[in-house]
Amino acid sequence: MFSGKVVVITGGAHGIGLCMAQEFEKQGAHVCVIDKAEGSHYVGDIADKQVLEAFAADVLGQYGHVDVLINNALPVTRGIENGTYEEFSYALAVGVTAPFYLAKLFQEHFAPGASIINISSSRDRMSQPQTESYTAAKGGIAALTHALAASLAGKVRVNSISPGWIDTDYTVYEGPDAAQQPAGRVGNPLDIANMALFLASDKAGFITGENICIDGGMTKLMIYHGDHGWSLKE
Repeated sequence: MFSGKVVVITGGAHGIGLCMAQEFEKQGAHVCVIDKAEGSHYVGDIADKQVLEAFAADVLGQYGHVDVLINNALPVTRGIENGTYEEFSYALAVGVTAPFYLAKLFQEHFAPGASIINISSSRDRMSQPQTESYTAAKGGIAALTHALAASLAGKVRVNSISPGWIDTDYTVYEGPDAAQQPAGRVGNPLDIANMALFLASDKAGFITGENICIDGGMTKLMIYHGDHGWSLKE
């Protein structure tokens, strides 16, 4: 399905990003990964403008075009109590600015039928305390998705995926950790990779500007004190 296609993935050296890279490679794609971790991929920090420019030039120098851009790199999580200005700014640079700039750098080089897939989070609509930098970055990329979909209309489809609890070690949970989720289990990277493959394919040709939440139904479960065994401890 993706034989010969050029797929760019940020943060593709581990976790969900690595899984997506492997799944696209199985389909015959040329996968270009950038990550801070050392490895055979392009090594660099996407918070750095010059790194983004050099990486984009490297991809285009090799292949001349891009079919799929997946913005997956993980922003840092810092809260209002202990997070610094610099840490918050860094999270936004990785989570929002870099996806925008890569889309801009590749804008004139996307192939017909190209797709951008942004990895947001269910935290773009709900939060835990002390997660401001991560949540703001994920909310930002979710909004960036529909803005880019409008700006690139007719040229590139742009969608986002919002994962919930995804265990990158494929741990099988039992008891409350599994039962609290309407799907009855914790997610794993393949749950996200399979959606990325679909969104990047011609089968999703009429889907753009969407944010698809893959969280086992957790964000749809209303929780009240005393219901279904839930209780609030003060």
